[in-house]
Amino acid sequence: MKGKLLYLIIFSLVIVTISEFIGFQAIKIGSFTIGLLPLVFAIVITMILGMQTFRKGIFKKVYSKGNIEFASKYLIIIMLPLMARYGADVAPKLKEIISIGWIFLFQEFGNLGTVIFGLPIALLIGLKREAIGATLGIGREGELAYISEKYTLESAEGRGVLSLYIFGTLFGSIFFSILAPILLDLGFRVEALAMASGVGSSSMMVASSSTLVARVPEMEQTILAYAATSQMLTSFLGTFTMVLLAVPLQKFMYSRLARRKK
Repeated sequence: MKGKLLYLIIFSLVIVTISEFIGFQAIKIGSFTIGLLPLVFAIVITMILGMQTFRKGIFKKVYSKGNIEFASKYLIIIMLPLMARYGADVAPKLKEIISIGWIFLFQEFGNLGTVIFGLPIALLIGLKREAIGATLGIGREGELAYISEKYTLESAEGRGVLSLYIFGTLFGSIFFSILAPILLDLGFRVEALAMASGVGSSSMMVASSSTLVARVPEMEQTILAYAATSQMLTSFLGTFTMVLLAVPLQKFMYSRLARRKK
């Protein structure tokens, strides 16, 4: 295990170095400009090399079962320095953030969108109990913990949330790094987009806010402060929103929609 872990560490350093050399890339499509961060290139390269076709020789050791389990288990520890950075970003803008604090609280109701819009679509395309796990939230650690405790990950609900967790890990950062600049070009205020970056996923928040900073560098402090505050509130209040609002609403909607579908 230790020998194979060394391959993972070296591989990660090489991928990060390559991605940093590629740097931020702006792709113009019509009137829109999509910003691609080094993070996006790192994810894409890692995904491609992780395909079964390439899992031979040294890559077989890099993507060993032990390394995959290690990366999943210790991801939260790797994220701790980023959490400390959140606090550093929030502090300089604390007075401004407090003055509009109610907006940050109001945005937590947006967490119900996955239930209101996602659940009917999930049932429409053929999901059953899997829809409960897949639409309770964006499938990050909070939803994963709740579903695993209540239903276990071997249940249909568990398969739903686990599928969304994996999908979000693979494509969430890419999606957010592309969506943020498109909405900026459509006329959305950069402050609103910065607040919307904090959806409960550190990687998605970093991808979205970093892309906004690259497009509007003169507002870097404001963007990072708003995104970090939103992320912290979502991580904390999002759990209560999920348990007290999303879960009862989902149960009510599922019972009505599933019965109507029969």
